[in-house]
Amino acid sequence: MKNLAIVDLGSNSARMAVSRIHENGTASEIKRVKEDTRLSQGMGAQHVLQPEAIERTIRALQGFRCLYSAMPHTAVIGITTAAVRMAQNQREFLDRVRQSVGLDLRVLSGDDEAYYDYLGVVNSLVVSDCLILDTGGASCELILVKDGRKQQLISVPFGAVTLSEQFGLDDVIAADQLFRAQMFLRNRLADIWWLSEARHYPIILLGGANRTLARINRRRQQKLKVEDIHGYRLKTETVFHTFIDLLARSKKGRQSISGMEYDRADIIVGGMLPLVTLLQMLDSDRVVFSESGVREGIISEYLNSEN
Repeated sequence: MKNLAIVDLGSNSARMAVSRIHENGTASEIKRVKEDTRLSQGMGAQHVLQPEAIERTIRALQGFRCLYSAMPHTAVIGITTAAVRMAQNQREFLDRVRQSVGLDLRVLSGDDEAYYDYLGVVNSLVVSDCLILDTGGASCELILVKDGRKQQLISVPFGAVTLSEQFGLDDVIAADQLFRAQMFLRNRLADIWWLSEARHYPIILLGGANRTLARINRRRQQKLKVEDIHGYRLKTETVFHTFIDLLARSKKGRQSISGMEYDRADIIVGGMLPLVTLLQMLDSDRVVFSESGVREGIISEYLNSEN
């Protein structure tokens, strides 16, 4: 029996999921861990990974290595996304990871990331016509789905961390800061010509900020399993009310919200802004949350290659 460990180094967090590969060609997850690394923190307009962020990330990856190295018959796939994809010092970082961790990271293109998101969603949720949105720390992936098949996909270079830093959305938020951020997003999203084809479609959500939105509302609805968000739905009106509540609070006030991760309170407004903007632009009436994305898409591809 073989295991597959996928190490997914994002712009805000590093995650590892280990799946057991069964003889019948299926997989079942046996372990999942996450570390907040904020790799994209402080990259700025020059897109340079900063020393402190690199050290945090290396420590997290070394911790993952201790876990998967203790598991027999384990294949390891390492991937990384927007922060490393955009980094001017990408090669130095990848060499450092190889030397310190013994892991060769595959840098996914934006289209790769969006495609694996699509695979992860369509293999785990019943979807027909929808827009998939994966909000990461430094990028957003958008996939238009019609009749269950992808029609268009794109990755845009802004996310929860980068928007929060660029427009000062980390603590108390001034009206002019919020307006500038909204104008920036509307202008960038308006350039995606095919987005209008998703008008009135539900939006399927991936990414840390969107998972936080789900957890906050499951707490408020007193759901027994707060983390069980796969397939969970919210009306657009509820999303807007949650966003207004977040805007009205300081970072400390947001940290006190049940369901909010302490370390995400300074980037949650920036992380929700792409969703809120899209809901307004497309007049969508609901969102659906997915726990399956890039990692599950890669697992699907791996299983198909093994058969």
